[in-house]
Amino acid sequence: MGLSAEGLKVGDSYSELVVEDLTRTQIVQYAGASGDYNPVHSDEKFVTEVAGYPTVFAHGMLTMGMTGRMLTNYVGDGRLTYYGVRFVNQVWPGDTLTARAEVAAVREEDGETLVDLTITTTNQDEKFVLTGNATARVD
Repeated sequence: MGLSAEGLKVGDSYSELVVEDLTRTQIVQYAGASGDYNPVHSDEKFVTEVAGYPTVFAHGMLTMGMTGRMLTNYVGDGRLTYYGVRFVNQVWPGDTLTARAEVAAVREEDGETLVDLTITTTNQDEKFVLTGNATARVD
């Protein structure tokens, strides 16, 4: 079952806590699952001494994936027709992230009803770490 167009209006929103107290273990597990072993995500010595960051940080695609889970929880599985984001700030170990989707438009295209969503994910300090857009089919 997916999101229904009935009663859906511009400005409606849905938000969800997607991770509380992100751990280094979760970041390393994502590296293993994705095959992305860039040392900025796992090598403390490299990231502080060479790259100049205070500590390791999460993969952007990990944040995108957690945000995507919020989207499918909202609109339903198999309904997304577009999902694009921009990574605007690092996500650090210990961060708590909340993702939000806001209805930007409800429209008809090629016989289908679509909802356009504005996507944001913020950390515990309400600082944006991800922004983007998505489109989904609705009943």
